[in-house]
Amino acid sequence: MAGDLPELKVKIKALLDSKPTITFPSKTVIKRLGFKNKKVNSEIPRLLNILVKEGQARQFKNGNYGSIRTPDTLTGIVDHVSSRFGYIVTGKEDDIYVQARDLNFAMHGDKVKVVAFETRHGRKREGKVTEIIERSIDNIVGRIELRGRYAFLIPDNKKIHEDIFIPQHSLGNVQHNEKAIVSITVWPSRGKKAEGKVTRVLGAAGNNEAEIHSIMAEYNLPFEFPEEVMREAEAIRDTFEEEKKHRKDMRAVTTFTIDPEDAKDFDDALSLNILENGHYEIGVHIADVTHYVRPDSTLEEEAFERATSVYLVDRTIPMLPERLSNDLCSLRPHEDKLTFSVIFEMDEKAKVINRWFGRTIIHSDRRFSYEEAQQGLETGEGDFANELITLNGLAKLLNQSRFEAGAINFETTEVKFRLDEQGKPLEIIPKIRKDAHKLIEEFMLLANKSVAEFVYHRKKGKNKDTFVYRVHDYPDPEKVGAFAEFAKKFGHSLETGKGNVSKSINHLIAEIEGRPEENVLQTLAIRTMAKAIYTTEPKGHFGLAFQHYTHFTSPIRRYPDMMVHRLLQHYLEDRLSPEREDFEEQCVHSSNREKRAADAERASIKYKQVEYMSNAPDRDYEGIISGVTEWGIYVELVETRCEGMVRMSDLKDDYYEFDEKNYSVVGRKSGKEYTLGDALTVRIKKTDIDKRIIDLLVV
Repeated sequence: MAGDLPELKVKIKALLDSKPTITFPSKTVIKRLGFKNKKVNSEIPRLLNILVKEGQARQFKNGNYGSIRTPDTLTGIVDHVSSRFGYIVTGKEDDIYVQARDLNFAMHGDKVKVVAFETRHGRKREGKVTEIIERSIDNIVGRIELRGRYAFLIPDNKKIHEDIFIPQHSLGNVQHNEKAIVSITVWPSRGKKAEGKVTRVLGAAGNNEAEIHSIMAEYNLPFEFPEEVMREAEAIRDTFEEEKKHRKDMRAVTTFTIDPEDAKDFDDALSLNILENGHYEIGVHIADVTHYVRPDSTLEEEAFERATSVYLVDRTIPMLPERLSNDLCSLRPHEDKLTFSVIFEMDEKAKVINRWFGRTIIHSDRRFSYEEAQQGLETGEGDFANELITLNGLAKLLNQSRFEAGAINFETTEVKFRLDEQGKPLEIIPKIRKDAHKLIEEFMLLANKSVAEFVYHRKKGKNKDTFVYRVHDYPDPEKVGAFAEFAKKFGHSLETGKGNVSKSINHLIAEIEGRPEENVLQTLAIRTMAKAIYTTEPKGHFGLAFQHYTHFTSPIRRYPDMMVHRLLQHYLEDRLSPEREDFEEQCVHSSNREKRAADAERASIKYKQVEYMSNAPDRDYEGIISGVTEWGIYVELVETRCEGMVRMSDLKDDYYEFDEKNYSVVGRKSGKEYTLGDALTVRIKKTDIDKRIIDLLVV
């Protein structure tokens, strides 16, 4: 018994420290520790008093005991991942785990204060929300349910776990099972649900237009341009004749665009000219959007607010009105257009001998789809086949040079949908990247890199000119270390030193191609990577192996490219550097808008995948485990690239526990293991278009 007392003291202290905001009567401590031995339990009050005397615990006036620890108070954003718990994302340290009952009525996305403390449960930190600083959303989209005299909104957002009550007088003309946008009028509190008012009816649930509008509303995407913006766009006149004398005239040089077959806005073109010395003159010509969109205009304000075009499955939500994106700024064939260009002199080994930056006039001779350009490359026949082949040869050399420098070679497969007239998905088609895609990509990368290098090296010394960079940081060393340890289990070594990571990852990816562990290791390698952002900090781009990089080549659809165009022209005119702070704020806004767009695009793809699988045959499907969590196993179906979940509660043969370190769930009795990257045969259990989820069962 005596030998157990020090260990018992440690357990008592751990219990108190796990809840530093709570005090416990000695009876509760006994109950929480759960010993059946009466002699052990009788020692607990004495040990509590010893801990108090030693200064390792506190006793309060009411006789209760508590921790001496002062919990950290932090600010963060709620990520309510499950009805049972959520995380507070602070951005500085590990996310803080919070049980749903401790969220203090905070909802997903809210900015909150949280007290954080160490926990005994294997998680690094647990917490409790003490204050809601700012609500993130006033409007919630979902499906209306009329239940007798009561009405509720069932939120589409999977991270909002409570229905919204709608009083009869706030329903308007909405019908049962219609999608609607509801404005919150009363926030949830003890014993009371959130209440709301219907502000917009979107249509019947399951209808394509209603569902896509629901996604747009969920991510707060604009439904239309304000009238003032449209009027300003329509009033813009083409100043081509006035601009001729101020620009380099490239209209006589062979020029063409290569874009997706269904593209309407063409914001980049390539030109090719053979110089007398045998070198190639290659022009990367970009739509001169900032010639038309002026600072302080309503067009400018709207472009900044949107910051990016959003590409949903069946439509584009453009950054600029069609008058600009599809007309004035679109580099359509057989029309003179105003452009901002980077013109390279390049030898046969793709070495850049010279480069020129400036405003130009071009005339596109041909509009290629990627398929048409690819046919020219493969057959050597058709319009400008020789030019295409020449550019492709140089692009391959540029690509080789990038990877020799340490660029990361991740080839992920994206999908597109063939839809009928009502928007119903008939087929899921993998997007295949061929040489025509890579040709364009390499010259756009070269132009972006060259603009960033030009501005960075313009001023000597440490105090560089203000500029907008596209930065991709080195991966977190802890994540790389964990990945290297996991790769060792399959017999692969990975160098984790800062200068060797990229080449080592490329070597690993080549080594695992076609092997059973390819899926799991490639998936984890991608997850170790940092997210690319916009910033004025002149850092490098790890993934591309460029010391300096920016976005210059898509100003029709990205606001940062407009910023870059203006700054580049500013420096070409040899003017002084503007203040950095305003540009950094715009970079943060643009990065946030980019994330919103990516999330909305994924949601629209997920919706169509769920819709497609809801009509799929009831049979077995081969899948790969694409994610493992404490609430289930994510499985990507090989045939359709759709992702569903096998819930822990549906694994009936054993009680499975989540092994975070090994990316697996393990049966407590059988030891049976499901690991990230494993092949798995599954069947569809159910699909839910409202929640955009596919539930699977292991066969």
